[in-house]
Amino acid sequence: MRVTLADICNVSSGFTARSRLDEVESGVPVLQTRDVADAPRIDASSLMRTVIEGAVDRYLVGRGDVVFRSKGERSVAAYLGDDFVVPAVAVLPVMILRVKAEVLPEFLVWSINQPESQRHFDGDARSGTIRAVPKASIESLPISLPDLDTQKRIVEVDRLTRKEAELSAQLISLRQRLVAEKLKALANGALAYGLQERF
Repeated sequence: MRVTLADICNVSSGFTARSRLDEVESGVPVLQTRDVADAPRIDASSLMRTVIEGAVDRYLVGRGDVVFRSKGERSVAAYLGDDFVVPAVAVLPVMILRVKAEVLPEFLVWSINQPESQRHFDGDARSGTIRAVPKASIESLPISLPDLDTQKRIVEVDRLTRKEAELSAQLISLRQRLVAEKLKALANGALAYGLQERF
């Protein structure tokens, strides 16, 4: 089934910060642009805490919510998992996407982060000092929506593919370190051998 993002989500803006947000350990968690990276899931423990004046209930996000980075080089989405036992305040230019249909948050994030979706945003992005995607572009994003079982399979295969890439990168790094150590030992050994020959 082909739908638009507005058909399956309510899209709303994050909190507008009027001044710089300073870190305060006893404050509330805030979710900022820098927290919405290429990883599909946000770690609750990584969020900064600060003091925010005024009513923020409408900007609170928690388990199951999806957030979208509307400004920056890439317009990516991420979801909030079970570790979000304490809600966070989403701060503009982060947009809040609340699912209103039978859609897995993880599947929605996967769909938004696909190359064709990024091309859709690129076509509508406003150029300026900082690239910005308008709300209308987010809401009009076409989404191919399969049944829940298919969504789960897609999410699981994507998770395993990411894990494989992560393990492969770790393996390459370990192999490079091992080779570097072997070459270093070989060089040291050759040097010691050369000194013995000289004397």
